[in-house]
Parts: sequence; structure tokens; C-alpha cells
Amino acid sequence: MRNRYLKKWMLLCSMLIISAMAFAQNGSITGKIVDETNQPMPAATIAVQGSQKSTSSDANGNYKISGLNNGTITLEFRFLGYVTVTRTVTLNGSAVVNVGLQPNTKSLNEVVVIGYGTQSKKDVSGAITTVSSKDFQTGTVTSPEQLIQGKVAGVSVTSNGAPGSGSAIRIRGGASLSASNDPLIVIDGVPLSNNGISGAASALSLINADDIESETILKDAASTAIYGSRASNGVILITTKKGSKGSMAINVNQETSIGTTAKTIQVLTADQVRAYVAANKPSLSATLGSANTDWQKQIYQNAFASNTNLSFSGSTKILPYRLSLGYLDQDGLLKTDNIKRSSAALRLNPSLLHNSLKIDLNVNGTYQHSRFANTGAIGAALSFDPTQPVYDSKSPYNGYYESYNTPGSVASGLNPNTPRNPVALINDNHNTSDVYRSFGNLMLNYQFPFLKALSANANFGYDVSKGSGRTEVPASAAQSFTSLGNSTPYLQKNTNKTIEYYLNYTSDLKSIKSTVNAQAGYGYYDFLTTTYNYQPLSANGKPMPNTTAPLYPYGQGQYTLISYYGRLIYTYNDRFTVQGSIRTDGSSKFAKDNRWGVFPAAAVSYRLTEEDFLKDSKVISDMKIRLGYGVTGQQDGIPYYSYIPSYSLTTNDTQYQFGNTFYNGYTPSAYDTSLKWETTNTFDGGVDFGFLNQRIYGSVDVYVRKTKDLLSRVPIPAGTNFTNYLTTNVGNTNSSGIELNLNAVPVKTKDISWTVNYNIAFNSVKITNLYLVPDPSSVGVPTGGISGGTGNYVQLHALNHTPYSFYLYKQIIGSNGKPLEGVYADNNADGTVTATDEYLYHASAPPVTMGFSTSFSYKHWSLSTVLRANLGNYVYNNVDANLATGGSIINNIGVVNNATTGIYASGFTGYNYLSDYWVQNASFLRMDNVGLGYTFGKFNNKHLGSLRITANCQNVFVITNYTGLDPEVFSGIDNNTYPRPRTYTLGINLGIK
Repeated sequence: MRNRYLKKWMLLCSMLIISAMAFAQNGSITGKIVDETNQPMPAATIAVQGSQKSTSSDANGNYKISGLNNGTITLEFRFLGYVTVTRTVTLNGSAVVNVGLQPNTKSLNEVVVIGYGTQSKKDVSGAITTVSSKDFQTGTVTSPEQLIQGKVAGVSVTSNGAPGSGSAIRIRGGASLSASNDPLIVIDGVPLSNNGISGAASALSLINADDIESETILKDAASTAIYGSRASNGVILITTKKGSKGSMAINVNQETSIGTTAKTIQVLTADQVRAYVAANKPSLSATLGSANTDWQKQIYQNAFASNTNLSFSGSTKILPYRLSLGYLDQDGLLKTDNIKRSSAALRLNPSLLHNSLKIDLNVNGTYQHSRFANTGAIGAALSFDPTQPVYDSKSPYNGYYESYNTPGSVASGLNPNTPRNPVALINDNHNTSDVYRSFGNLMLNYQFPFLKALSANANFGYDVSKGSGRTEVPASAAQSFTSLGNSTPYLQKNTNKTIEYYLNYTSDLKSIKSTVNAQAGYGYYDFLTTTYNYQPLSANGKPMPNTTAPLYPYGQGQYTLISYYGRLIYTYNDRFTVQGSIRTDGSSKFAKDNRWGVFPAAAVSYRLTEEDFLKDSKVISDMKIRLGYGVTGQQDGIPYYSYIPSYSLTTNDTQYQFGNTFYNGYTPSAYDTSLKWETTNTFDGGVDFGFLNQRIYGSVDVYVRKTKDLLSRVPIPAGTNFTNYLTTNVGNTNSSGIELNLNAVPVKTKDISWTVNYNIAFNSVKITNLYLVPDPSSVGVPTGGISGGTGNYVQLHALNHTPYSFYLYKQIIGSNGKPLEGVYADNNADGTVTATDEYLYHASAPPVTMGFSTSFSYKHWSLSTVLRANLGNYVYNNVDANLATGGSIINNIGVVNNATTGIYASGFTGYNYLSDYWVQNASFLRMDNVGLGYTFGKFNNKHLGSLRITANCQNVFVITNYTGLDPEVFSGIDNNTYPRPRTYTLGINLGIK
């Protein structure tokens, strides 16, 4: 009996102990981590001291640790670049611990991304700037480069207004004339090709900006030379978001926006046209209509957009993961313009073999369907007669009013010398495309057990895409009256491969106060583009005569790069850092004797604040001097096979007839067997500084860049090759500049935070050599073709001048303040005005660029704005050159069109394309962005999620003296620019953990 009771007692005690243990281990701690500006901090590490338990904060700074024993718990909160914080709590079931982290400004231990690795910010010797997701541009952003617009000194991003359109990115102004000036873009270790994708307005627009964590810009050669042949124009390293340890976090981000037409070009109203015709040629008044049509209003619309992103991130026992899904539906301001983009991204980051093997798998996929509006309608809307209606019930051209050889007479046929109906140009043109793109990589990092300082790395990357589309115009459309309708399909496939292997040795030699980071590697990069051609279709949809297949490979372009590279970084006593690198690249774009290029670089830095005389300073918190030199190369932007004889199939229009059969011929292309690398040598000096415990901090850089053996397309004597122009190595350019990046934290309290960034860059570029053989009779190489006249160029590459300088006649202004038509200055004083009297007058590139951004937060509220300015940039107003003249309204064939209101200022009756009157100072100040946000403290009464609402306006205002539509014209020639919308966005971000 006693044994039976004893057994029951032991069973009861066991059950109580097990229950107590289960209860004791069922505790949990939740909370939120914010930074010094009270903004959420994603991916911060939260660890329980004395145990293996840890987790990471989600995208909204929230975290949760479960399965804890009741009692005293000490948590440790860590984030790179911030002071580690510990909190001790007595746990009894559950607890809430919220933490604010402060920057570790004294140690400057923030890690930044560099080529093929990372480096502590305090040891960086080159000109490197990182923009994290917290500082990105906000609002409706559809392409990665738009995130850093105005954020980095010396980096210019000029965007178009069309949905999904690309941007011109220039780092320190670019270094080439005819080759590419685009920077190299590397996403998670995969270098992207600068080639476009057929059917996509921009290849970068196929990358979901919501997946990006940070963008690091390498500006000087000491930083970029490790990328050798593709780094002359700088490098942008994009790092995407990844999973972190902890339970699953779900984030939903929804943005809905509407874009409006901020400004239109001022043209004459219908009544003004009637008055002008009555005063200057009354006989044409009878041809005018009774309508009052605003053609720009007819072709533009409010542009709606919806951008939805959903992500799942967290970790299983050994597998951190992040899966994201995105969908973008965006209209353009021009009617029928639209893109629909679906994207998905998966990133896995497991560590195996006791963390000796680290794996990083990235897979990204995008499908985009686009309909491109006919941008020819923009110019037509400016010049089409506003006295005429949009529709005409008697018109055989789908009911649209059109101009005929005899006004009002359909039987007389369409007048080929007048613009077509702008609305018809849009609605009768069906230009659609479908683009698929996938890119990603598998990176393996293995740390050798017998030598922990040594690791082996392998990177296998890919970037494949397929773009197809079709432009269809029905036979009943007036815009195709010469071809009776057309259907022009296209197809392009791109396959790019990356294979890299490198060894990395990192050792901390404490006995001699030194650290060593050495690296050596090999890279293989292959880029293949295949273009397929469809036989043209006739109006009835059947193949044209003498065709055998509707689709065949039309052309294949392929080039390969093979690289060997090495780098050594040595730091002594946290003060001196010496860095050296060398890379040799072989490109299939050059002949065997010129194939290989060698690109060395070296840099040193010295941290004064580690010396005794500054170490304890209360004023100077950081001071570092940097010096660097490097050589980089260039081979992008030139044909693949320019060094060998090549022949291409002629078009069907030039077939030869033998008997009853027509044959295509072959035509030779120009080539240069001695084609070689374009190289750039760059010297850079800089100072990084910080004051008052980094309440004020920034950097100053000065650089000199010399480019030689320019890959230029230049005119050559007739008969010396197969064309009049040849891509060859000719010319040198010199550029220099100063950059200042300044950050300040004027206010930082518990509830209020205010941060400010200002950056300014001065850049000057001169051409120092332009000819293989000096030619005293040549003034330079014409460039900058315009719309109007025949073969007119308004820019010139000339010795000792800035590239793309305007080359025009100096306009004489009369006593009434108006230009005297056809009267120009006799610059060479020979008594007559000829082509030799044209002169060089300013350039299109701005010598000064500025950016200003600020963020202010009060408790749960935040307010931010971004402004940009260009100073000294000039634009040729090609719109007014065509339309600010009486010849635009009353032409020599007796047809009435329209003109811009600039006609009242010019007084011109004819065309004066080569007058400097059309070149205007286009300096501007633009407010890019202003945003207001509110973060709710709790969601569902628990710290398990967050909710944030934002309101944003983009392209808020522009201050400029330029009279055209928009002063920000990258090429410097304003010809019917697609307007940038003023966009209002409402966003909701929901985080659940």
C-alpha cells in the first residue's frame, strides 16, 4: 500500500515539475528597436546572454524571443555601426523591452561594401559613399538608380518621365566620348551588362527597387580598379535584402499614386492662330476651322499607379530566407502608356559545417508587359492646327480629322507635309512588348579549418532575358497612308554568365598591431545577344514575296572577358592603411595583340584622430586623410567585331535580280585592326571629418582624371575604309573636380530628431587631343543632331573645350530687344558671315551639381524632403527653334499649323536653326520629394507588428529661367521631351511578426 501511494506521490511531483519547467520555458520577450532618429531598425541582432537563443528585428524594427525561462534575463542588442546595448529584465511569463540604439561614432566600425568583399569604414582609403534604405528617395520609384537621386556628391541621375524609362547615370561626369559613360552596376556580386533589352524602356526598370537594402558608389580609381576594364565610369554596388535569424516576419507595402501634368508647352490658342493668319495671310483664313482644341490636353492624362510588395523573411534552424513578391501597374502621362510588372525574389543564406561553409543563393525573376504610347504625338500636339476638331464624321481615317492636299477635300489625299492628328497617332498605334528577365547567383564561401584566416570563394551568376513585341498600325490609319498598314514584330534574347573564383586571407596580427587582407582571383564573363527578325507583313497579314520563314536569327553579338586580379590591404595600429590592387582583363572585342589590359591601383589613408594630440579631443571626433591613384579601362559601347572584316546582309530593298529570282547582297562594315583599350588614369585626394561626436561629419574629395586612346567615332577620308566614320582610338580628355559631402544632426533628443545632408560637386572636362594626325583645317567633330532642317548639328567636340559644346552663329539683337533675323556676328572679321563664323558657346553638362535632403521626426511623425540643383548647364530649345517662328504657322505650302508663344519674343518669320538665340541657361533648383509619415505605436494591442502610413509628393516644383518644358535635359537638346509627372503617393506599410 505504501509503495502504491509512494508511486502516486512521485508521479504527481513529476507532473508538477514538468509543468513548472514547461511554464518556466514558456516566457517571451517582445519589443521594438529604433535608431537615433526614432526610425525602425531592421535586421538588428537580439541575443540572450548565456544561451544560444537569438533573433533579428523585422523590417519595422519589431522582434520576439520565445521559449525563455522565467527569472532574470539579460538581452544584448547589436547593429553594425551602433553602440551595443544590454538590458536586464525579470521575466514572469512575458515582457516588453523597447530599445533605442545610438551610432557608434567614435569607433566608426560600420562595415561598407567594396569590390569583392567588405571593409571597416574607418579603414577605407578610397572615395566610397553608401546610401542605405533608410535614406533612399521615397514615393513612386520604379528603378534602382532613382533611389539615390540627389544623395551623393558627384553622382547625377537624370530620369525620363515615361513609365519604366531609364535614367542617365553619370559619376564624375563620365570619361568617354563615343564609348559608354554608364557606370558598372553589380547586384549581389553579379555584374550587369550595359546592353539594353528589346521591349523594355530600361533594363534597370526590371529590378524591383523594394528589394534593395543599400547602394554603394565607388567613385575613384583606387576603389574601382579592382573591376578593371569596366570601371572607368565608376561602380554602383547594389545589395538586396536578405533573411535573418528569428521567426517569420511578413511585410506588406502598398503605394497608390496619381501623376499629373505639372507643365505643358505654351502654344497659341485657336483665337491667336486666327488673329495671326488674318494679319499675315488673310487668304488662308477660310481654311481655318471653328473649333478650339487644346491638343496637349487631348493626348495627356492623369497617370495612375499601384505598387504592391509582399515579403516573408526569417529563419528555420539553419536557413535564413527572404521571399518577396511585387506587382506594379503604372500609367504614363501620355495616353495608352502603361507597364505591368510582376516580380519575385528568393534569397537563402544557410551556414553549414559549423559555419565554415556559407552559402548565398539569389534568384530574381520579372515579367513585364508594356504598351508604349506613340511619342510622336507630343510634337504633333504642339504644331497641329488648334482651330480644327479631333473628329470628322466624313473622314475615312477611323473618323479622325486630318489635313488634305486641298483643305476639306478627302479626294485630294492626305497632305504629307503636315503633322497627323495627335489623338489618332496615339490610338491607332499599338506598340506592345513582353519581357522576361531572371538574374541571380550562387556564392560559396568556405573557411579552411586548418587556417581560419584563409577562405575560398566561388560565384556563379547569370542574367538572362527575352524581349519580344510588335508595333501594329491598321491600314485605315492616316499615319500609315504610305505603307497601307504595318506590323513590325521583334524578338531578342540575352544570356550573360559570370564565373568567379578567389581566395581571401584576413588576419589580425595583434603582436605587431597590424591587420592584413589579401585577395587573388579569376573571373570569366560572357555576354551573348541574339536578335531575331521577322519578315515584314503586308496589310493583309501575309508574308511579303520571296520570303521563306517568318522568323530567323538576324544577328548575334557575343563578347567574352577573362580576368585575373589581386588586392592587398594592410592596416597598422588603426592609423595607417595601405591598399594596392591589380587586374588584367582580356576582351574579345580587341585583336589578339591588343586584347589584354593591365589596371593597377594604390591608395593610402592616415587617421589623425588615433594620434594622442587628437584622441581625446571634444571637438574633432574623426579626421582621416586619403590619397589614391589608379588606372581603369573601357570597352563598353563599341561594336563587338570592330577589329575584323565583317559583312551584313542587305535589306530586301537592295536585292539583285538574276532571271526571275531576287537575291540579297552583303555589305562590308568599317573596321580597325589596331583597336585597343581606352584607359583612364585618376588621382584622388580626400579628407573624412567629424566634429562634436559626429553631430557634423562628411568628406571632401579632389580628383584629376586623364583619359587617353579614346574609343571615338570620327570622320575619316573618303576611300580609306568602307564608311565615312570609323570607331578607333583617337583623342584624350582631362577632367578634374571637387566634391563636398556634409551631414549634420542639429537636434537629437528623446522625441525630436533632425538630420541634414548637403552635397556639392564641381566638375570640369576638356578635350586635349582629337586627331590621329593634327588637322589645322578642322574645327572639331560635329555632334548633337537636331530636329529641323537637313543634317543640322548644333554641338561640337573641339580641342581645349568641353565635350558637347554648342557650335553656332552669334545672334545680333536689335534695339527693340528682339533678334535680327538672319543677322549674325562676323567673328573672324573678314567682312562676310560664313560657316567659319560659328563659335563655341557653353556646354550641356552642368559644371556644378548640388543635393540637399533633410529629415525631421517628432515622436511617431516624420517629415522629409530632397532638393537638387544644376548650375551652368545649357539647353538648345529645339522645340522653339522649330515652332517659335511664323514659318511654323504659315508655311510655304499654304497650310496652317501652330507655334509656341515664343514667336512673340523672337519675331522670326523663317527658320534660324544655327542661331545661338535658341541656347538658354537651364540652371535649376528642383524639389524632388517631400514626404510625411506616421508610425502607429502598437498593432492589435501587441508588439507583434507595426503600421505606418505615408504621404508623398514628387517633382514638387522647379525654379529656372529656362523657357522650355523642363530644364533637366541630359543631352542638352530639348526636342519634345516627355514631361515629368508631379506625383502624389499614399503608402501603407504593415509588418507582422
